[in-house]
Amino acid sequence: MTETVRVNLPNREYDIIIGDGVLQSAGDRIAAMGGRKQIAIITDETVAGHHLDGLQSSLASAGLTFDVLRLPAGEKTKGWAHLEQSVEWLLEQKVERGDVIIAFGGGVIGDLVGFAAAILRRGVRFVQIPTTLLAQVDSSVGGKTAINSASGKNLIGAFHQPSLVLADTALLSTLSQRDFLAGYGEVVKYGLLGDADFFEWLETNADAIANREMDALIYAVKRSCEMKADIVERDETEQGDRALLNLGHTFCHALEAATGYSNRLLHGEGVVVGCGLAFELSARLGLCSQEDPSRVRAHLKAMGMKVDVSDIDGDLPSAEALLDLMGQDKKVVAGTLRFILARGIGDAFITSDVPRDAVLSVLSDALDMR
Repeated sequence: MTETVRVNLPNREYDIIIGDGVLQSAGDRIAAMGGRKQIAIITDETVAGHHLDGLQSSLASAGLTFDVLRLPAGEKTKGWAHLEQSVEWLLEQKVERGDVIIAFGGGVIGDLVGFAAAILRRGVRFVQIPTTLLAQVDSSVGGKTAINSASGKNLIGAFHQPSLVLADTALLSTLSQRDFLAGYGEVVKYGLLGDADFFEWLETNADAIANREMDALIYAVKRSCEMKADIVERDETEQGDRALLNLGHTFCHALEAATGYSNRLLHGEGVVVGCGLAFELSARLGLCSQEDPSRVRAHLKAMGMKVDVSDIDGDLPSAEALLDLMGQDKKVVAGTLRFILARGIGDAFITSDVPRDAVLSVLSDALDMR
């Protein structure tokens, strides 16, 4: 079964193809895009070991040739050094503006390669082939590309839409359960921010998703991509509604910085913990019922996920220090931090009217549970 979600941006429309075995059609789909038959692939060593042969076979069967750059796996790759390496390698391959670059990997590779494609010759076409659940439902869609800096996550980047996204749900079979569940953090975020019925469906189908049953996976990826595409079409460059997609991320980015962007806290895990904190803050401000944070946490615990700050290994800074780290978030406007809070499950909104003391109280209580 294959599903297609269309992202309708003027003159930059593209399809997200979702299904079991989509990688097998990659060659024909990319060949149909036109341009030269030489393709540049950037991936990481882990993905290459699992899936590169399949991609190369598909490209070769469509009459395409290719060169491959393999980068180290992990969040530390998403920085200046490997951006420079990627751009210089693409220039060595004599990549032209009409050529196609493939970003073959998870969110790190997708963000890094997308940014390289954005700045190379002022913009080269690229195809996202996401290999993690997180990348399939979030980072591969919508054109946000970036690298991290010492000052924070994703602070250096550009908006550059892909020409095609191929989300092969069969590739998720090689993920560790921890990596898979980290991606689920971005799936559940969509239900929490704008679709209470989808959240209820996730509650009902928790076992099927955790066991990676294909029909449930395909629907979860499709619905997530539909919701993201709808928001991106309304607000491509995050001037308004697109910030809703950052539910949980303000807290998440501070926790990621506090843990050194390390394996102590994967991005999707941080999103889950951040969503819990956002709903707790919303409840304390009287915006949603006290039952909503409990319901959110109960579902995530049932999935076997990190849910609380206390689930993060190792030391963390004080509540005040975490709030300072939140000040580097991209949602800061005129020095004021914007939060995505909720009036209930499926009803998120953006606000700057959040008392500092309330945020500190939520963080302090979360830290006290450790």
